[in-house]
Order: sequence, then C-alpha cells, then structure tokens
Amino acid sequence: MANIKSQIKRNRQNEKRRVRNKSVKSELKTRTKSALGNANDETAVATAMKHIDKAAANGVIHKNAAARRKSRLMKALTRKQA
Repeated sequence: MANIKSQIKRNRQNEKRRVRNKSVKSELKTRTKSALGNANDETAVATAMKHIDKAAANGVIHKNAAARRKSRLMKALTRKQA
C-alpha cells in the first residue's frame, strides 16, 4: 500500500480505469465473435468496427491495435465468404 498521497489517488484512478476498460475490451471480443459467426450480417460487422474505433478513440486500445484488429476481422470475413 502506498504512503504518498498522490500515489494513493493515482491507484484509485487506475482501478476505476481498469474496471471501465475491462468492460470495453470484453464488449470488443463479444462483437468481434458475433461478426465472425454471422459473416453475412453487415450490421454485426459494422457494430464490431464501430466498437473497435470507439475503444481506440477513448484510449482503451492503441490506434494501431485497432487498425490491426479491423484488418484481421475483414480478412477473416472475406475468407469465410469465399
């Protein structure tokens, strides 16, 4: 446990962010899986892309990680449709 006041506050902030980010990351995984499961459903794919972009915009994941996830998702979808 930290003794310094600023570190105690920083720990509280980090915990809040960790919990918030955990739910966002979980939602990302869920949306990605549903998009892969319903390869022909355009709304599922669009929703997955939207969630990835929002996570990157809010700093939950890095923008390059978001781009990589979107790329891999589209690659997997095109493979499934072919």
